[in-house]
Amino acid sequence: MPDPLAARQLLRAYGVRPRKRLGQNFIIDRQALDDILLAAELRGTEAVVEVGAGLGALTRRLSVTAAHVTAIELDLNLLPILKAVLKGADNVDIVPGDALTVEIETPPEYRVVANIPYTITSALLRHYLEAEQPPDRMVLTVQSEVAERAIAKPGQMSLLALSVQIYGVPEIWGDIPAEAFFPKPEVSSSILTINIHAAPLLEAKWIAPVFRLARAGFTQRRKKLRNSLGPVLGKQAGEVLTMAGIDPSSRAQELSVVDWGALARVASLE
Repeated sequence: MPDPLAARQLLRAYGVRPRKRLGQNFIIDRQALDDILLAAELRGTEAVVEVGAGLGALTRRLSVTAAHVTAIELDLNLLPILKAVLKGADNVDIVPGDALTVEIETPPEYRVVANIPYTITSALLRHYLEAEQPPDRMVLTVQSEVAERAIAKPGQMSLLALSVQIYGVPEIWGDIPAEAFFPKPEVSSSILTINIHAAPLLEAKWIAPVFRLARAGFTQRRKKLRNSLGPVLGKQAGEVLTMAGIDPSSRAQELSVVDWGALARVASLE
């Protein structure tokens, strides 16, 4: 059975080259795989969705621990390698396609565990967090800077932090050195975990209004909210902010999820 951690040799044997356009950086370090598996906290009964199965290193490890693995891979050139690496892993379904559009069946409870292409991080988070049937936990290798933004607290909040924290509790489980990947990425990487809430912190009808306000606020994050929210709230922006219990001189990064929800309700932007 081919060794997926010997990425350079394996790719050469199949006549395949890593595609930068697809953000392909394959894990070649056993410790990194161990850390991802520990962060996933699998008990052996879970169904797992893996985005960007690549050469199958993580997939094979997941197949030993999870009850079932759905491994999604966009690059059709990697499918022969995946099939060889996963030979005998009867609890793995290899699904060719784009994880953002491909339709897969998921049980009521599942987890997303993946070394994802960093270029689709935000889109992938939205795809699963906003899904009609979201996972109960996500464990993703992401760019360290993105992980830091996702876990930010009021004072350092970002649109990404807001979009994640409405739906779950993000934490940085640990870091992965660049040497753990082939090709070696130019950015540092972290393991981001998100425990998904049983229900979003905001009622569904307020989520779109909150993002309408937040996009206006974060687009001009240096401005005070009474000014940056003018295009949405009009001349009465300062009054609306005060009614929501928010200092009109605050800036977008200072507000919590609860603050944005209160603002949307007072502004009646439903």
